[in-house]
Amino acid sequence: MAIPVLMPRQGETVESCLILKWKKKEGDKVDAHESICEVETNKAVFEVEAPEKGTILKIFFKEGDDVPVLSTIALIGQPGEDITSFIPKETLTTEIKEETKNIKMKKPIAFSEEKFFTRGVVPISPRARRLAKKEGVDISKISSGSGPGGRITERDVRNILSKLPKIISDSKTSTKEIFPGPVREIPVQGIREVIAENMLKSVQTTAQLTLNSSANASNLLSYRKKLKVSPPERGLQEITINDMIMYITVKTLLKFKALNAYFLNNKILEFERVHLAFAVDAPQGLVVPVIRNADFLSLEEISKESKRLSSACLQGSIQPDDLTGGTFTITNLSPLGIESFTPILNLPQVAVLGVCNIQLKAVREEDEVKLAPYLGLSLTFDHRAVDGAPAAKFLKELSLAIANFKEII
Repeated sequence: MAIPVLMPRQGETVESCLILKWKKKEGDKVDAHESICEVETNKAVFEVEAPEKGTILKIFFKEGDDVPVLSTIALIGQPGEDITSFIPKETLTTEIKEETKNIKMKKPIAFSEEKFFTRGVVPISPRARRLAKKEGVDISKISSGSGPGGRITERDVRNILSKLPKIISDSKTSTKEIFPGPVREIPVQGIREVIAENMLKSVQTTAQLTLNSSANASNLLSYRKKLKVSPPERGLQEITINDMIMYITVKTLLKFKALNAYFLNNKILEFERVHLAFAVDAPQGLVVPVIRNADFLSLEEISKESKRLSSACLQGSIQPDDLTGGTFTITNLSPLGIESFTPILNLPQVAVLGVCNIQLKAVREEDEVKLAPYLGLSLTFDHRAVDGAPAAKFLKELSLAIANFKEII
């Protein structure tokens, strides 16, 4: 009996996944738990495994399709099996056959109706929705689509686009004449699409203001040197300056709960616990994992947890639930030599701390001017939720805590 391969639900907030690459094709044999394709959520890349040993009898979606979770993406069984009862009424591919529309499914596909409704009661497929968003098509103008049940399909959106006037009237102008040399076209989809949408929404819907300061990093550098030569059995040699900054920031946030908060429409949520998010430059794009209950953790524990999460992000194995629920974010660009920058808020959080590189700064001590290493700090906050004075006080307190950091392990 054929077995359906479902698009897995990767976390409670994931509604659909983009198929990046099929590792198997129809007719290929697979073993149980063998990877058959790579899929991408709005946060990370995962592999879909075969539930049992057998042969790929049918693949319902192609690479690039955005597939709702729990949908049947393929069938595994023995060659020659009758699979007509498994063929879904709607596969969302561009090759839907008319004769399959009325076939009764043996196992219904768990399509969530709310995923396809964008306005009123007019359903729309993910591909049509993606194309409409990309091309700026107003879906509300379509009263009924050509798909089953009046669903708006990609064909309906393209039909509207074909009737729109062309922006460039001179058809003789070629891409080569405008941009000489090779050009690589990169589709904005998957994680990159989500990042683009989130960043634009962040700056468009909030009142962001950035304060820049610096902190004497002498104690941090001194402590880091001691840790590097500490006994290997203690496991402290891998603790970094960034780990120390995260630890100090968490402790400081406990005194400034207005910065450890969400702004949600007409209310502000201030959190007792600090769930610290931190930016990771992963191969697939910007990823922001979360250290849960960071205020309960020691410096050593924060260091270990941050490395575990960072490693999972870099390997593409991070779990979606590890990427949600942050109450405050830290983004560190010091390894890249950045002196100051403007971090963008990670909505609905009200603040994000940018960590810059360490530079020598002239300071007066009594009657002498000396050079001391100073760490740059850039705090962006939502002025709708936090006033300038409390934000400045937090940054000042954080700078003092960094400057006065003492051995704690």
